[in-house]
Parts: sequence; C-alpha cells; structure tokens
Amino acid sequence: MSGQPGEETRPVTPSELLSVVAARELAGRRTVFAGIGLPTLATELARLTVAPGIEVVYESGVCGAHPSHLPETIADAVLITGAEAVVSMATLFGSVLQGGHIDVGFLGAAQIDRWGSLNTSVIGEWERPSVRLPGSGGAVEVMANAREVFVVMRRHTPRSFADVLDFCTTPGPDRALADGIRPLGAGVTRVITELGVLARAGVGDELRLVAVHPGVSVEQVRAATGWELKTADRLATTAPPTSAELRLLRDDVDPNRVYLR
Repeated sequence: MSGQPGEETRPVTPSELLSVVAARELAGRRTVFAGIGLPTLATELARLTVAPGIEVVYESGVCGAHPSHLPETIADAVLITGAEAVVSMATLFGSVLQGGHIDVGFLGAAQIDRWGSLNTSVIGEWERPSVRLPGSGGAVEVMANAREVFVVMRRHTPRSFADVLDFCTTPGPDRALADGIRPLGAGVTRVITELGVLARAGVGDELRLVAVHPGVSVEQVRAATGWELKTADRLATTAPPTSAELRLLRDDVDPNRVYLR
C-alpha cells in the first residue's frame, strides 16, 4: 500500500515514468481531451503540479471533470459529480472539438509512423490480422481538431514505431492533406515512450528524438524504431521523477493502482 515504509525507495515503474514525463509536457496547456489510462494519470498529475488550471474533457461528453478518484472508463459516474458540464456527443464533437477549444488531445496507439499517423485497428493483414484492436473511437476527430496531439506508447519497438502502418486508423495532417483534407491542428507533436521523447513541429516535419530517459542511448532508440530516426541538434536527457512527483502519483492520483503497474 502507498505510504508504507520504503515506499519512496521503490523502483520507478515504466507507467510511473511515462505518466510523470507526459504530465510535465502539459505545462502551460489549458484544455486537454484525455483518454482513459496513462493520459488520465498524466493530466491529473499535471493538475497537481505544472498545470493547476487544466480543464479535462472526456469522450463521454464530460467537460471540466473533477473526479474524487480515477475513472475506470469514460462512462464512469465519478466523472460527472462536480464536473463543469456534461454535453451531448453532437455538442462535444461539433462544438467543443470542431470549435477549436481543445489545446491537447491525448491519444494512445498500437502503431505510429514518422508523420504521426496512428493505427488502432489491426496488426497484420486486414483480412487475417494477428491482432484486432478497438478502432478509432473519437481519435480521428481529436487528431483533426485539437491544436496538437500527445501520444503515450508503452512499447517502443520497430513493430509499434513502423515505417509503414499495417492500417491507418487516424491519419495525421500530412496524410490528410495529401487526400485534400485540411485539418485544424498540427497533429502529433509529442510522443512519450519507455525510451524517450519524440517530437515534431507540425505539417511537413517528421518525428525526431528530442530526449532519452536516463540510461538509454540514442542507438537503443534507433534500433527500436522502424524508420531511420533523426535526432535533435541538442538531445536532452529527461530528469528522473522526483520524490514529490512519485508521492503524488502513488498516494493521491492512483493509490489503488487502477492504472499504475
């Protein structure tokens, strides 16, 4: 249990590292369209640290959520109590998202390519996939309309960071523009992984390595990426989670280990 002797010396888990690094990236952001899981952990930690005024919007139509504890699904009743508003799907997607009111959309994916397009549909061939995934949900609308998109990836492998996606569920703005569609936002600008942080400025720019986690080398990240990964001119090393961040994450944000592994 949290708060027990030796808690602060417990090794940092990958989920904790990803949550802390993602939370730091939310500094200065105001509205976040968050998915369940690591995005929820990151946004709640950001609210307690670098972004106290952050407003969280969920795909179920809950805006300005203030849950007493972590929701287990986007339809969890805990999201509604104390929320600023609960709106219909038509209002959420037609007015909130398409109206340009979301600073950051937080998404996950099974695969991502160098331009920030995502696959959440199938791994393998469409007709006979080795894995069938949940699909888009609201990710296409989030990608097209949020000012920028952050992606958290638990696995950084050549299969998940693919040169060519097995299936494109959520096209980034570069791919959309090639098909004659002009999105409002910049698409994926940050990808937080178990090895480091990748970033891109927007349309016409590909993801490049901007930071590695402590103990990780550039060669490791390149070997785990399915394309020829470029690196920033000034490559940073992410600061390890502080004892204060870990204490908040373990004791206040997710004491019941709903998402922390």
